Amino acid sequence: MSKALNKSSRYLAMESLEKIEKNQAYSNIELNRIIEASTLSREDAGLLTQLVYGVTQHKLTLDFYLAAYIKSGKKIESWVRQILRLSIYQALYLDRIPDHAIVDEAVKIAKEKGHKGTGNFVNAVLRNFQRDHQKDNLRKFEEIKNPLIYLETKYSLPKAIVEELVQDIGKEKTEKVADAFLKQPHASVRVNEKYISRQDALGKLKAEGFDVQKSQVSSFGIRAEKGPFAQSELFQKGWITIQDETSMLVSEALQVEAHHQVLDACAAPGGKTTHIANYLSEEEGGHVLAADIHDHKLKLIEENAGRQGFNSLITPIKMDAKEAADRLKHETFDRVLVDAPCSGIGLLKRKPDIKYSKTKEDFIRLHQIQIEILKGVAPLLKTGGILVYSTCTIIRKENEDTIQKFLEEHPEFKVKHIELKDSVIQAESSGYVKIYPHEYETDGFFISALEKK
Repeated sequence: MSKALNKSSRYLAMESLEKIEKNQAYSNIELNRIIEASTLSREDAGLLTQLVYGVTQHKLTLDFYLAAYIKSGKKIESWVRQILRLSIYQALYLDRIPDHAIVDEAVKIAKEKGHKGTGNFVNAVLRNFQRDHQKDNLRKFEEIKNPLIYLETKYSLPKAIVEELVQDIGKEKTEKVADAFLKQPHASVRVNEKYISRQDALGKLKAEGFDVQKSQVSSFGIRAEKGPFAQSELFQKGWITIQDETSMLVSEALQVEAHHQVLDACAAPGGKTTHIANYLSEEEGGHVLAADIHDHKLKLIEENAGRQGFNSLITPIKMDAKEAADRLKHETFDRVLVDAPCSGIGLLKRKPDIKYSKTKEDFIRLHQIQIEILKGVAPLLKTGGILVYSTCTIIRKENEDTIQKFLEEHPEFKVKHIELKDSVIQAESSGYVKIYPHEYETDGFFISALEKK
């Protein structure tokens, strides 16, 4: 294979997609690995990223279109399917790439990686697709009569997730959520107000060339269409940190005061931990214990705390939150945060690859783990203290059902209505905050506050 073709964005995208699908690799990790090992220009690296995320995001939809041009039962190699998906994705979603260029490069890759017959097959499929696309004669989603399969196919959202959401919130709202998962995510940062005000941070970021605005979701937040904020001077100094707007609401729900002792029971990588530290005062004895079960994740907490200047307020500890009651003294914490392990369904616009591995059994298993964690930390909270439970999922079984089950077994706790200042988001009548991705163009998120009576 020619060296130039071997190093092209489309060839590298095909290889990345192969590894993501075969090895269930995380797309962001695989992309970082390939970009670091390549000599791609910034523009080509951007195209590679767009191709990999785009194909992953729309995979089921692309296969729906492809099925019309591949004989039923015909076996094709996995890498060939990736080439076809990449080509159809470019034709449907990337207007700036001419049709002839899409086909030419796909055929070249197919011939050189396979043989002439492979190239001819790819050429035939793509020419037929282009003919129908130009005549507006592609398959229509409306031909799918089953409403669940319709949603699965049109929005490339696997059936296990569609079924769970339709059961929770109905078909109409599920369709809005599914459509939002396909939108480009915003970039956002949280301001470290110990060093700089949000207004001043906005001014400095604009001076650096970032197109930024105040978040309407969090009074600590700044939003932009894109970053990369990690390259900004404010990030390097620890005055801002990258965090989604919805997750900034968690620490506010805790109602932390300067002198409080706080347990962050599932703390890595430390975004919420350092936000908690913003409220604390070392002089008044405030402190947060940040727990995780993995050494490499504890290191991330330390790095986050160090960059933002909070080492003296944060102590990382290796601990399984389910065993917290056996490790720590009871009734010693004013506040406890359980940002629980979850399916991550609220993050699908940022992490599209995770949706294809989820099963209904995952939601049940995670529900059970979440309850065990809540049981593990409950004895550590002082009477009158607040326990906040949050997740980045919108599945009822992992949220409302988990809290309901915990309250049934722990009558000493009651729901505390969450009050948020300067936010377009407010708690539901239940007292919980539940955010769907179509409502404010954010991640999906759930927050509940429980008070120990």
